[in-house]
Amino acid sequence: MYYINQNNKMKKIYPVLIMVVSFLSSFGVYGQKKLTEATISYDIVINTNNAAPQAADLLDGATSVIYLKGNSSRSEMISSLGTQSTIVDGKTGKVTILKDYGEQKYMITMTPDNWRVSNKKYEGISFTYENEFKTIAGYNCQKAIGKLTDGTTFTVYFTRDLIPVNKDFQYLNKNLPGLAMQYEATMGKLKVTYTVSGINFNLVPAAKFDLPKSGYRVMSYEESVGAGN
Repeated sequence: MYYINQNNKMKKIYPVLIMVVSFLSSFGVYGQKKLTEATISYDIVINTNNAAPQAADLLDGATSVIYLKGNSSRSEMISSLGTQSTIVDGKTGKVTILKDYGEQKYMITMTPDNWRVSNKKYEGISFTYENEFKTIAGYNCQKAIGKLTDGTTFTVYFTRDLIPVNKDFQYLNKNLPGLAMQYEATMGKLKVTYTVSGINFNLVPAAKFDLPKSGYRVMSYEESVGAGN
């Protein structure tokens, strides 16, 4: 009778175990989560070494907000100067840059090839992973050193817990096996550090990826390069 009861218990428990294992597997062995929809906020710190204090003052307190929805993304650089948004269409691969600086409003349209050309210096980046970790916005982050083909290096801390489905929104870090939570980049002659201040997993409105119908001077990528924009 004891063995019969044990067999009955196992029959009841087995389906539950299957459900639990399946649920855990959907997040990966280490709790990895595919990042398909989120709003990621980065704080920006300008490191000038007094080389360009006036420019640094104008960008003081700037933030970067990334909206992810499937393969589409919208990246907004917000500062006292204004807002610059980069919208990647996940269906077509086309990219649109909106520059909104007071009365100066530009819409720059780019093909996928244009986007690759504009990010050419970030192609072929290799990463060396170090045994150094720190917590950023509640996530365990590993240190990595990125090396560009011209020999330039930069430091990045990333988490393996969040895996972006679309990596074109952050070309510099697209080869990382996770989300960059803190990284160095250059903005003209300035060196800047981006650090995640928060991640919101609520649904992102589809309207975030709509393009304005009017109010902007529309330019092709080639025209913008010729105009020095």
